[in-house]
Amino acid sequence: MKVLEEKFVEKTESISEELPEASSEEKPEEKKGGVLYDIYALLHDLVYILAAITLVFVFFVRLVGVNGDSMLPTLQNGDYLALQSNVIMGDLKYGDIIVARKLEFRAGEPIVKRVIATEGQTVRIDYDAKGEIRVWVDDVLLNEPYIKDLMEARYTVPMVVTVDKDCVFVMGDNRNNSADSRYAEIGQIKLNQVLGKVLMIVLPGEDGTGSRNFGRIGSVS
Repeated sequence: MKVLEEKFVEKTESISEELPEASSEEKPEEKKGGVLYDIYALLHDLVYILAAITLVFVFFVRLVGVNGDSMLPTLQNGDYLALQSNVIMGDLKYGDIIVARKLEFRAGEPIVKRVIATEGQTVRIDYDAKGEIRVWVDDVLLNEPYIKDLMEARYTVPMVVTVDKDCVFVMGDNRNNSADSRYAEIGQIKLNQVLGKVLMIVLPGEDGTGSRNFGRIGSVS
């Protein structure tokens, strides 16, 4: 009986020697790469981020600055605007504020104006019963609370214009200090000359005192 017990013990010991020892702690995984790998990963992510930003600003949103006072009081010199790109802006309508470029006017410098009439509509600029120069579209007198002042005769002559196909008739809100569709050098704006529709002011320009009214940040109408 004693011999059997010794054999059993020897057999158990040999089995236990063959089994691997269980580790009480798991070995941490080795970190792959290193500094160069981290730099590569960072550059890789930056490329995708920059590509996404480029797509957004080319096809969806553009940023432009206002140069001049032709859209006072709605917009002022130095304002920075976010535009809905012409790729996605859809159909334009009365009251929309747009940024356009005509190569014939100041070497293609962008201009900011308000849409007054669209394709097929007739614009009439003439004196009303009070002797004030006003604007009619399809014989309907426009209510224009956004303008700075009523038009003065020295800046405007009576006219009647029917808007051509794929064009818009535009005017500045500062009627007595705005080069717009009333003038031959600009005339009607073709839709393919429109860069986009103004969505909002993202940074207000400085006023006469050199300060900025940040309360103006937001949508415009």
